[in-house]
Amino acid sequence: MDEYKDIEGEEDISALEDKPEDQTLDTAVIVQEGNLNLEPDTPVYRLRLSYSNETFLAAYKGEPLFPGAVVLVPTRYGRDLAQVLGPVKNTQQEIARIERPADQADLDQAEENRARENEAFKICKEKIEAHRLEMKLVSVHFLLEEAKILFFFTAESRVDFRELVKDLVAVFHTRIELRQIGVRDESRVVGGLGVCGRPYCCHVVSDKLKAVSIKMAKDQNLSLTSMKISGSCGRLLCCLAYEHAYYSEQRKLIPQEGTRLAYDGIGWRVTEVNVACGKLSLSGEDGRLLTLPFCRFEKLDNKWVIRPEEACCAP
Repeated sequence: MDEYKDIEGEEDISALEDKPEDQTLDTAVIVQEGNLNLEPDTPVYRLRLSYSNETFLAAYKGEPLFPGAVVLVPTRYGRDLAQVLGPVKNTQQEIARIERPADQADLDQAEENRARENEAFKICKEKIEAHRLEMKLVSVHFLLEEAKILFFFTAESRVDFRELVKDLVAVFHTRIELRQIGVRDESRVVGGLGVCGRPYCCHVVSDKLKAVSIKMAKDQNLSLTSMKISGSCGRLLCCLAYEHAYYSEQRKLIPQEGTRLAYDGIGWRVTEVNVACGKLSLSGEDGRLLTLPFCRFEKLDNKWVIRPEEACCAP
């Protein structure tokens, strides 16, 4: 991997890029019975698991389900409760079949499990410290319909947790499943506020994590400084990937840095492209500096030219 450094050449930010081991938690949550042969009018909903913040699609032919409703559905972890986010039309993904809406007994059991999860979290942390394992416990979840407890954790490398599992089985007398997740997954599960002051994109916008590269930051003319382009997870900001397509499309419509063109009787060179502001900065042969909106530029006969000001669409 190439080393990327900031303006002063002091900081190596290559560690901010995603690594294969960061993508450990597959967000295609459901263990399916195969593709369901749905009738054309069968409603399909997007559901979310509260304990991992993963979303998936599920069908239910019954009374309409409204956002916020809780249902019982099979997941790759086991039969459990999920929250309805709303109906969807695009059903190209594999989908599950909702068994039924949750009843009061289910909700009461889920509430009781949450209290048990807090206690299990404390016990597991103590066991991890006792075994001196290099791992960080993220969350614990008791499945509603199965005798199994899920423990989600992060670690810089693979961890031999066999003795830990034995200790946990001895305490809880049930099936134990430890799942190692990536640092991005941890932020998605736990949530929090980003530097923009809004909740993490991975927690509230989309759970489908995308690989983010430093090239995306460079294409967006951002400072290659870790404090400015990384999130609390220690990886590049998710929004770089969300916005990259827009920047890529806009750059196809305008001259790039270094492009030379004639205007006002002299030669000019593009020195900066500011996609966010929709403006280009140019430097003239006579020392003049010029900033113009994108709409002043047009490609004629495979050459970039500057249009008259009155022809510009900008206000």
